[in-house]
This record gives sequence, structure tokens and C-alpha cells, in this order.
Amino acid sequence: MLSILIPIYNYNAYPLVLELHKQCLECKIEFEILCQDDASKSVLNSENEKINSLSSCSFTELKINIAHRQNRNSLANKAKFENLLFIDGDSIIIRNDYIPNYISWLNDFDIIYGGRLHPEICPYNYQKLRWKYGKFIEDKSVEKRNLAPFQSLLFNNTVIKKTSFDKVKFDSHLTKYGHDDTQLSYQLSQFNLKLKHIDNPVEHGDIDSNKEYISKSKSSLENLVVLYDDGKINTDFSRLISLLLLLNKLKLTYLISVFFRISKGFLYKNLEGNNPNLLVYNFFRIGYLCKISTLKFKK
Repeated sequence: MLSILIPIYNYNAYPLVLELHKQCLECKIEFEILCQDDASKSVLNSENEKINSLSSCSFTELKINIAHRQNRNSLANKAKFENLLFIDGDSIIIRNDYIPNYISWLNDFDIIYGGRLHPEICPYNYQKLRWKYGKFIEDKSVEKRNLAPFQSLLFNNTVIKKTSFDKVKFDSHLTKYGHDDTQLSYQLSQFNLKLKHIDNPVEHGDIDSNKEYISKSKSSLENLVVLYDDGKINTDFSRLISLLLLLNKLKLTYLISVFFRISKGFLYKNLEGNNPNLLVYNFFRIGYLCKISTLKFKK
């Protein structure tokens, strides 16, 4: 019935698997939980090895790094059931009825997304940028997600039919971090698939430091440009791309990129500090996007 697929990198996923395993057994369903570490060579994998002692569960440690999106594809290829639940190894299950909530919708929809939450209080100041963006921008209610169903679809905490996933898969040609969900969600939106948003969130456990998140943000923007250039997303699917096209039309792209270079010191100081501002972060993203853009602007 259900294949739970958990990509891991340098994280102890055993508590997550233990809770998922418990709920699956209580539901008395056929299931498997497949976990795969992407060659992190982490000491935490001694804990992850305990996963192999649980029924219908397996943990594999890859010898060669294949990157997060290909790790997900690899797990999906190994899955034996039609319903795939993608959940990242750093997720925290916060509901006792997490698995039952998904099972109740399996027969009616091709894709089911449960949502994601961040902790009420940021664990450490050096994580504040990622926490703020997650808490105040990414964490959305079912009602808000339903306003733009496919644009709101993230693939941490998503159930998808194997036949639907195999139509697209994650783009293994991208080598940098970021916008995996954008690519897959857009391409899935081109098929006649039934998507359901439900209130069944997991909590984001391993929050990036401010410096890590800035680096990942830059990589994500670079991927976004590649996806648009390659025709793998369109302007309606990405607000940033739509904004960039407007700025180009108004002949403001170069001016913003110059201002970005001049103000870069201030931007980094704010974003790497203990109280980063989301408006500053948004300008950072727009400025960096203008700087790197090599878009073939389409009418």
C-alpha cells in the first residue's frame, strides 16, 4: 500500500522512522520505509543502522554522493508500492494520526500534500533567516495553499502515485541546490492529476544557519534561471521570474544589479546577523537574480 521514502544526509533519522513505523503498524497496512544516506560518511549513520532492525524498514549508505534530487529518484525506483510518501530525514512527526490522515485520501487523489511547519521559537539566532522565511513565508494553511495548488506543492511530506511520479521525476541534470519542487510541481501541473492539500504537517527539524541559507538561496536562484531558460517552468509559475521579466521590460535590471553590488556589504551584514530582515532578504534575492540573469526574455 505505502512506500515511505526518506533521503538522509548527515542526520539521525532513526527517531523519525521509529514513529512512522509505529503508526504504520497501528494502521495494520502493508508498508515499507526506505532510507538512504547520500554518502555523507556521518558518524550519525551508526544510529541510522538501527533502522534495519525494524520490520519492513531498510537503511542504505551510498558510497558515492548522487545529490538530493537523484537520491529521491533512486528511492522511488526501489519502491514496491503504488503510493509514495516523500519525507526528508530531518522532519519531525507532530501528529499521532499522521499516517491515518494520509491513508484516508489515498484512493481519491494522485497527489496529497500535508504541509510543513517551523518551530514556534527559533532555536538559535544564527538560524533566524531560514526560520523567519520558513515561519512567515513558506508555512501556509490549507486555505492559502489552495489559492495556488501546484505552486504551493513541496515534496517534503507529499504522497504521490508512483505512476504519476514516473511521468516527470526530479531533474537529475541540475547539479546545484534548489527549486527541485518548482520543477517537479510545474511539470506535474501539465498533466490531468488530482491534487489534494490537507492539514497534516511535519515540523522542519534541521534549520540551516544564516550563512548556509544565503549560500543555498544563491544556488536556488541560479537553478531558477536555468529552469526557465530550458523551458521547464513558465512565467506564471514563478513570481520571481515574472518580476525579473517586468524589471527587464522597464530596463531596471542593470540598475538593480549595480545597486546590489554597491550595497552587498550591508545586505550580508544584516542577513548573517542575529536579527535578519525579510525585506532585506527579498531585495538580496532580486538583486542577485538581476546580477546573474542571462535569460532569453520571452514575450
